[in-house]
Amino acid sequence: MSIYKRLSKIYENSKVIPYDYSSKFVIMSDCHRGSGNLGDNFIKNQYIFFAALNDYYKKGFTYIELGDGDELWENRSMEQIMEVHSSTFELLSKFYESNRMYMIYGNHDMQKSYTEFLECHYKGYYCGIRKDIFSLFNYIRAYEGIILENEDNNQYRTFLVHGHQGDLINDRLWKLGRFLVRYIWRPLEIWGFNDPTRAAKNYKKKNRIERQLMAWSKENNIMLIAGHTHRPSFANLDEAMYFNSGSCIHPTAITAIEIECGCISLVKWSVMTGEDSSMYVGKKVLKGPVKLEDYFVRNLKVESF
Repeated sequence: MSIYKRLSKIYENSKVIPYDYSSKFVIMSDCHRGSGNLGDNFIKNQYIFFAALNDYYKKGFTYIELGDGDELWENRSMEQIMEVHSSTFELLSKFYESNRMYMIYGNHDMQKSYTEFLECHYKGYYCGIRKDIFSLFNYIRAYEGIILENEDNNQYRTFLVHGHQGDLINDRLWKLGRFLVRYIWRPLEIWGFNDPTRAAKNYKKKNRIERQLMAWSKENNIMLIAGHTHRPSFANLDEAMYFNSGSCIHPTAITAIEIECGCISLVKWSVMTGEDSSMYVGKKVLKGPVKLEDYFVRNLKVESF
């Protein structure tokens, strides 16, 4: 099935989340949390991620994980991932307990599409220090797509999806892709070879996927926020309404999409240096803020014209 048909089908069956002017969302993608070994790409940015997420929690944001949150192609044990990144999962559970967390699954954590997997592995983890089970995500569900819908105008909709759909090896044949990554490409990647199945490491594939996502957004006049390619993107008002949150495994930073007070922004969190040479984790706005309404009004006018 083509990416166009896959996205259209997911859109028709996506969970709808209403929002208003006071709503706050932070959208992050491609954390690829691993088991703490050499292949764990998240570990170098784990403290930046924690600092950013803690700031969003205190400010009342809702966290939306846009797929590939956990690296389940390279790693067999979800319990080991949780043990290594226990602080991150405990913070995420605070979002969940306050009804401010939604999870979308990507190709590298496709197992989250199965309710049984979530019930078995995401309820909690054994904490060696407490010598007890720490509760995390009881009854959590992961979605393939989510729609943010304006309460005052249901034509103002934003479609959230990971973005791997329609790619044969990363979508329908994801179990084959997992086998190739786990037993062939992961060992080779440690020695410096790029994995050709990953859009983040294959620029021709990355460009093709992004063109297809843009084409779907433009033809359907729907704002689309994706991940998967790891390349941050922010649409101009005269372009297709395609955005990409980037990833949490950039060499020295993580990127995210923020929606706050009816506006959308692309931001970067990284380690910064103060005037007194002290180091801290800070945020830089890369693009925006731009009113969501400006995108919707312009595209609805174009469509009606």
